[in-house]
Order: sequence, then C-alpha cells, then structure tokens
Amino acid sequence: MSIPQPVELIGSPGSPYTRKMLALLRYRRIPYHMIWGDVTAELVKRDIPVPQLPFLPTFLYQDEAGSRVPRSDSTPIIRELEQAFTGRSVLPEDPALAFIDYLLEDFADEWCTKYMFHYRWYFEADADNAGSLLPTYHDVTLPADTWKQFKTIFTERQVGRLRYVGSNDETAPIIDASYRRLLQALESCFSEQPFLLGQRPGAGDFALFGQFSQLVGCDPTSRAIAHELSMRTVGWMGLVEDLCGLEPQDSDWQKPEQLSDALKGVLTEIGRVYAPALLANAKAVQAGEKQWQAEIDGGDWSQQAFPYQAKCLGWINAEYRALSDGDRKRVDALLAGTGCEAILLPEA
Repeated sequence: MSIPQPVELIGSPGSPYTRKMLALLRYRRIPYHMIWGDVTAELVKRDIPVPQLPFLPTFLYQDEAGSRVPRSDSTPIIRELEQAFTGRSVLPEDPALAFIDYLLEDFADEWCTKYMFHYRWYFEADADNAGSLLPTYHDVTLPADTWKQFKTIFTERQVGRLRYVGSNDETAPIIDASYRRLLQALESCFSEQPFLLGQRPGAGDFALFGQFSQLVGCDPTSRAIAHELSMRTVGWMGLVEDLCGLEPQDSDWQKPEQLSDALKGVLTEIGRVYAPALLANAKAVQAGEKQWQAEIDGGDWSQQAFPYQAKCLGWINAEYRALSDGDRKRVDALLAGTGCEAILLPEA
C-alpha cells in the first residue's frame, strides 16, 4: 500500500477531520489534491470500492496492483504520512512527549467532537444554521426548493444522531461545562506558548484545530462562548488553518518536564471527562453490552457503546507500554493528579 503524489483526499469544509488533515498537509508542505464532495459519489465516479461506512475525509491510497483504495482513519494516516514524507514532522522525537501528543490527539478526536456535534445540533438556532449551511458545501448552486428539502432531511437525521455522542437534556450541562473549562485552560496555555507542546504544532494541535474549525468557525453558540472565554483560542484556530510558512526547529519541542503548567489544565480535563467515558465504554464493550453508564463531572452519562472507542483505550495503553521504564516514569510524573492515570491500565 502506498500514498500517491499528490495526496488525494475527499472531504467537506464542515468535517472537523477533513480540516484537521488539510491543515496538517499544508503545514507539512505535502502536495495534495483536495476533492470537495460526497465520499460515496466521488468513489463511485472513480470506480473505487465504497466502504461499508464511508467517513470524512477519505484518502485515496494505491495497492500493489495499482488500484485506488480508500482510507479514512486520520490517526494512522498521520503516521503513514510521516513514513512517506520527510521533514516538518508533527510527531515529537522525545518518546514521552510523543505519548502526551498521542493522548491529546485522541482526546480531541473522540471527546471534543462531542462538543462539536452537541452545539451544532442540540440548539434550534444552531441546527437551523448548520442545516442551511452544510448542503451548500456539496453544491452552492442548489435550487431553493432542493436546498430546503436537503436542509429538512439532513437536519432531522443529524438531530436524531445526537444520542450517538451522548448529547441529551441530562448531559447538556456536562458538555457545556467541559467545553468552557477546556477553553479556559487553552487561554492560559496559549498565553505562554503558541502550540500545545511548545513552539511547533504536534498532531494534537491539528486534531484540536479540526474541532475548533467548526466550534469557532461555523456554529453560533459555541463560537460565542469561545469569543467570551478565550480569544487566544479563536486566534490560534485562525493561524493553524495554514502554517506552511512556519519554520520549525527541533528545539521548538518542549520536554515533558518543561511543559507549561497551563497544559495541566487540558490534561486535567481529559482525566475529568474523557477518562471515565473511555473506561465505562470499554467495560461495556467487553461485556457485550449495548449501552454504558458512568458518572462524569458529578452527573449521570449514558450512551451507546462503541467498539472503536474501546480500541482507542487499547491503543493509548499500547503506546504507553511501548515506552521505556524511564520514559513511562516521565509520563507518570506529568500526568500525576490529572485523572489521566486511570486510563493507564496494568498489563493483562
């Protein structure tokens, strides 16, 4: 399996993961061909097999026979791009710092997307905004009647999917409080350094950017909260969109021992909300249960169990166990008291 040049990907401006990967490609100065459109339609047009569950973005790889193959999990794709293209890496060389970056990326991809989906579809005004805007990403020339029809169908479908991220009347205050705390932590962090891990961006920055490209760039309620609590995050989001002009140095990575105390606020939020969700979901998946329940931030949370999030917990632990004893101790020292320790499970 190889990655053709220029890199081809299919996505949408309304997809946080598309924006994550597009910003990363720009920063790394990797030539790319961005295809805006519906994944299924674009794959069919190119006579490429359509996956059972097509996701945004979908990258077009090439197999040994020269046929195009769709790939869509951004985390391993980032690592494959690191192998295929040299220079301007988004993965720290320090193993302990690389683990922290991995944890930040996973949190952004799997928990911060709850903020995004909740604010986009839970509130009527936001759902009306998104329902109007997102169809235009597929075709700005839609006739008014067709546009209205798409808006109605799409909005009803997406509002009905709120349960998949656990958004409901009971969990809404938990999601809102978590989003606000994260913004406050980021405000402190960005007052001291331009990126999460120092003077250059890691994969975690791009994952977080993807979610904030929607939270700040698209959805009214989450945008207003961000402007109220963290204008630095708003500015950071605008800058990370295109960092191709940044000239990073190896010394721009901070050592875990030197990381800003402000980053502890981000890690503490991970331990406070994401850690109990990961553990409860994995327990339910292991028991073959369809739902998981947990107390998160003093409230009751219940949602559908997902095998993928159980894999995420396994991958985090695999990354941790791959560290040397010394590097694990460095990670442990940084995570001490954040609550993240709970997801670092003893080896079976």
